[in-house]
Amino acid sequence: MKTIRIGGAQGFWGDLNEAPVNMAKNDQVDYIACDYLAELTLSIMQRQKEHNPQRGYARDFITALKDMLPMIKEKSIKVLTNAGGMNVKCAVEAVKQAIKESGLNLKVGYVLGDDVMSIIPQLRKQGITMNNMDTNEPIDAILNHMVNANVYYGAEPIIECLQGGADIVIVGRSTDSSLFLAPLAYEFGWKKDDWDGLATGILSGHLLECGAQVSGGNYDYDWRNVPHPENLGYPIAEVSGAGSLIMTKTKNMGGLMTTQSVKEQLLYEIHDPKKYLTPDVIADFSNVTVKQIGQDRVLVEGVKGHKRPDTLKLCVGYSEGYRNVGYLPFSWPDALDKAQRAAEILKLRLKNKGLDAMEIREEFLGLNTLHGPLAEEMKEDLNEVILRFAIKTKTLEEANKLTPEIAPFILNGPPASCFFGGRTKPSEVFALWPTLIPRDAVKFEVHVEEVK
Repeated sequence: MKTIRIGGAQGFWGDLNEAPVNMAKNDQVDYIACDYLAELTLSIMQRQKEHNPQRGYARDFITALKDMLPMIKEKSIKVLTNAGGMNVKCAVEAVKQAIKESGLNLKVGYVLGDDVMSIIPQLRKQGITMNNMDTNEPIDAILNHMVNANVYYGAEPIIECLQGGADIVIVGRSTDSSLFLAPLAYEFGWKKDDWDGLATGILSGHLLECGAQVSGGNYDYDWRNVPHPENLGYPIAEVSGAGSLIMTKTKNMGGLMTTQSVKEQLLYEIHDPKKYLTPDVIADFSNVTVKQIGQDRVLVEGVKGHKRPDTLKLCVGYSEGYRNVGYLPFSWPDALDKAQRAAEILKLRLKNKGLDAMEIREEFLGLNTLHGPLAEEMKEDLNEVILRFAIKTKTLEEANKLTPEIAPFILNGPPASCFFGGRTKPSEVFALWPTLIPRDAVKFEVHVEEVK
């Protein structure tokens, strides 16, 4: 029986760069997929590209790829990634240069077309509304503040790259799961309406796309007893056909693969388990079963699929002002009282400056930064408390009003204070506009080039 082994070796931009290298070196897989993108990532990459036209993609991938190239050739591993971000063409050029320097002969495939910001006004003239999925507001309110606009596309153009013989595939804002579905659909010949097969690919992708989160990282069930967490093995799915798969991990490395770790990832970012929406298929996870069948081997089966949606998701990143954040630690005794008093003083000083803020937030690290108003009131006298004081403003000028107020607290605020990291610096705030557009509003380009 034909079995395809596909690994998930990056879960986000900033994940361990050696993970895909370790997977290629220590195990035998047919495909490695590296997922770098999130909604905020695209806005950051777009700003990078504006400052330098040669930037705007995940350069971390190029570093990892250089170490992987000999094994890609020797072991016939194909690599897929959305590291192209907002600048697929420059990412491809960097990949091609790395291949040339290695002296190898490989084919590089890439997909263009997900960046649709330039045609948003045209789509509006055609009557495509693009209302916010959460609030139903019309998109016109943010048109002048857009930073990026990217369509989440599915596996079809990635499959075309593989059909063209690509050894490495570079894309922009495909869905995370399509990086994993595409090789499986290609290998097993699943058609566009083979809903159960496509859903199996989506299930594989959903379990693999967050990297080590399914193999012992961010593991809630028994985190104290994860073997060798300093050297986690990243996840691998073994797929032999539609309906089921086996989850395992890179061999001879730390981490684990258990029913508990798989269940935690299975439930991650799922809204309706019966209707997990993707561009390729609506996957039904509601009857999925999970069974331990060996050490670090978990059988996952029972996924079903239904006809794909008629629309594609479009995520628009837009600028929503600026934020400035300062940190002020206070020591025992009465650490919390001191920090609370410092927050009151800061608000009064900013009021005297005439601060025009969209939002002011005060949080106390170790007390309520994660749970907010749900945090219980502390009765004991803590050793130390850190005040996190943040403002959000429409303009950079207003955001800068906080900067000169933090350092003086060393001498002119409550006693026993210091501050972190020098003078604070405002940063741009990016917001997300989720919406839908018709499939035929977007055209994708598929390219495969031989590199020697």
